Amino acid sequence: MPKWIRDSGGRLVKCHTPQRKEFELSLNIMEATPEDQHSHQGRQDNLNEFRSMRDRMHPSRMSAPSCIVPPTEQLVIRPYLVPLLPTFHGMESENPYAHIKEFEDVCSTFQEGGASIDLMRLKLFPFTLKDKAKIWLNSLRPRSIRSWTDLQAKFLKKFFPTHRTNGLKRQISNFSAKENEKFYECWERYMEAINACPHHGFDSWLLVSYFYDGMSSSMKQLLETMCGGDFMSKNPEEAMDFVSYVADVSRGWDEPTKGEVGKMKSQLNPFNAKAGMYTLKEDDDMKAKLAAMTRRLEELELKRIHEVQVVVEAPVQVKLCPNCQSYEHLVEECPAISAEREMFRDQANVVAQFKPNNNAPYGN
Repeated sequence: MPKWIRDSGGRLVKCHTPQRKEFELSLNIMEATPEDQHSHQGRQDNLNEFRSMRDRMHPSRMSAPSCIVPPTEQLVIRPYLVPLLPTFHGMESENPYAHIKEFEDVCSTFQEGGASIDLMRLKLFPFTLKDKAKIWLNSLRPRSIRSWTDLQAKFLKKFFPTHRTNGLKRQISNFSAKENEKFYECWERYMEAINACPHHGFDSWLLVSYFYDGMSSSMKQLLETMCGGDFMSKNPEEAMDFVSYVADVSRGWDEPTKGEVGKMKSQLNPFNAKAGMYTLKEDDDMKAKLAAMTRRLEELELKRIHEVQVVVEAPVQVKLCPNCQSYEHLVEECPAISAEREMFRDQANVVAQFKPNNNAPYGN
């Protein structure tokens, strides 16, 4: 409210506070005619005169306009939707295409009945961006994105640059099977390379050609055998479907693992060209060695058991003691010999104690 005071003549006059003065000046500026616009700058200077030091040192918050143009159609975002959205941080290891696909799957699951799917994607996509990706979105020119298609194109252009596309395209065109790799594993790895770069631009016949050229000889033989040697007569779509079919069928086969060396090396050439000897497969060779070792262990075990039985069952040959005619002791342990030795020792002592006196006179 305005404050009334009396002037020097005793009359009541209205005394305006700085806030009131600022408010009235703002109204005057809004209601000013085009002819009065030239005086707006001067009035703005008058407004600044009433601003305190606190107001000048702590200005009001200013936020940059959003890069997304607000659509006229309204959409109510449910609070439980945001935690379910995938996140993208802008790291080199993240795949932008995989993020968009997962995001679109979530949006399709929880699509509101009255809102379009593109509007929902446009509204929710900023919630999925974190860290570097969020900084990029906020740095875009204000009001430069008007649809989900625009936002998706800018996102892929930023986080899927040309050098990354070229690298993935080279992985597809230069694809080759790994050593000891199974057919279905090779096909799955090739499809992962294709899905990592959906915008590769290769036709179907080129994709089939790249995979066929990169297969090993055994894989090509398997593929041709499965289709009766008529694989190259198929059109590109039929060829892709047939390769996928062979991969699914081969998944159930009992094949050796990757770590087994020499897998299936001798199937095509079972005979050694130099020596004319039959070459066993690696697994057959190992089985033969294991069987030989088992037989050797059994032979050693039987030999040891036989030796123990011989020692146990063999009769003990005891010699007859000739002194006492007894089998209960050995000759060296005969007690008669011990007694004789003791007697001979006593006699020797008696003889040694008797010494004749040479000076004694002989008796008559």
